[in-house]
Amino acid sequence: MGASDATVLVTVTGPDRPGVTSVLFGALSRHDVSLLDVEQVVIRGRLTLGVLVQCPTDPEALQEELEEAMDTVGMTVDVAIGADPDTRQHVSTHAVVVLGSPVSARAFRALSRELARQGANIDSIRGIADYPVTGLELLVTASNTDADADARLRAGLAEVAAGENVDVAVERGGLARRAKRLIVFDVDSTLVQGEVIEMLAARAGVEDEVRAVTEAAMRGEIDFTESLNQRVATLAGLDASVIDDVAAELQLTPGARTTIRTLRRLGYHCGVVSGGFRQVIEGLAHELELDFVQANTLEIVDGKLTGRVVGDVVDRAYKATALRAFAAEVGVPMEQTVAVGDGANDIDMLTAAGLGVAFNAKPALREVADTALNYPFLDAVLFILGVTRDEVEAADAVDGGVRRVPLA
Repeated sequence: MGASDATVLVTVTGPDRPGVTSVLFGALSRHDVSLLDVEQVVIRGRLTLGVLVQCPTDPEALQEELEEAMDTVGMTVDVAIGADPDTRQHVSTHAVVVLGSPVSARAFRALSRELARQGANIDSIRGIADYPVTGLELLVTASNTDADADARLRAGLAEVAAGENVDVAVERGGLARRAKRLIVFDVDSTLVQGEVIEMLAARAGVEDEVRAVTEAAMRGEIDFTESLNQRVATLAGLDASVIDDVAAELQLTPGARTTIRTLRRLGYHCGVVSGGFRQVIEGLAHELELDFVQANTLEIVDGKLTGRVVGDVVDRAYKATALRAFAAEVGVPMEQTVAVGDGANDIDMLTAAGLGVAFNAKPALREVADTALNYPFLDAVLFILGVTRDEVEAADAVDGGVRRVPLA
């Protein structure tokens, strides 16, 4: 920059319309300016366009021409002469995603106050979803980066979120956030609605008994393997045909199909690790084109369930082992993995993953997960990963159409 060059920040606001940018840069070009930085945002048809330039001529004359030019297209222009020329873009330390139905101004104020209390500055805010929940993404820079800072930031925001009836996810910013490449889901009450073992138990008339054991196991009150053996034993003597009957009745969690379809488009390896039963979920896994399926296997002899499982039991520890095995098989580092679950049986898997998501989960899992989602829509996982609803629906439109199911 020459000694006589001035740095000028030009900010244009007003209704977005064709030709605004052309008129602005036409005026700038007549003063032989050099571009240093440009940023634009349009919100509900209102344009804000900022241009930082280096002006080798008279900056006051530039200001006068800009005001006259932008007036011809009904825009307001603000010109700041002597603006800071440093255009180096710093990388925000964290991404904070806020989800709610709705996200109230009160909730957002409480979250922003907590960020400020912890010394985190909001660098940018954008809307990422309007369906099935409202989603806002905040890129923030935290002044505190010691070993416990992330945990304090998550804990503080989670406490506020719980009181304001919104979900908040906190991730490290930068490349690490966009580097996820493998995701595994629990099945029962995560990828599908309800518990498969209870659906099988209903055929044997012992649904209430089995449900009580399931709930105790999900809360972490009894060992999963013990609970599995107790529940499967009640199925002894059932005709194996009930497996196909139950498989046909499985209902995906709202947003599950969209989530898998979108992640596959992005190149994710997708799989399930379930304490349920392979024979029941294999058809669904094939339909969703999943890459991995790990689940328990019901023993069948002479066309009847024996009340036992065969092979290794997919328990809490085994789920984490399976995740590591899947990641190693496709060459994905563990920090680039995501795990989604709802019960105590998923604790090891979520803590092993690069990002652990508790989905409508029991308290034991929420306490250790990186983030917790409490709305019953699985596609909220996409928003945490930085995918917007507009991007999802644009891709769906290319492939054959967009359909929004009315929400209850």
